[in-house]
Amino acid sequence: MSAQLLTIEVTRLDAGRARLRLTGELEYDTAPEFIAAVAQLRRDGHQELLIDLAGVGLCDSSGLSALLVAHRGGTAPIRLTGVNPQLQRMLDRTGLAELLSVEHAAGGNLRATG
Repeated sequence: MSAQLLTIEVTRLDAGRARLRLTGELEYDTAPEFIAAVAQLRRDGHQELLIDLAGVGLCDSSGLSALLVAHRGGTAPIRLTGVNPQLQRMLDRTGLAELLSVEHAAGGNLRATG
């Protein structure tokens, strides 16, 4: 398959924070790539992660599992933004909406440094 299924754009922010902007599909074939990106950020000292899912068209059970792994892998909770209605329903039905912090307002107040 020549098309890239998932693009992960990482922006390192101030004070140990980072933003991951995902575009594509967060599913069985791409979840390991997402987990690896999160693990690398954690190793680099970025514990507070904002995960922008506005560009994600498909998130299956493997994608949900990857979000859970990202949440459990650090000392600070992850925050999700750009969650589409279908993904929000999945988070609600699985109980993950109660565990993961979902921002419904556009933007968030994290600012990139550099």
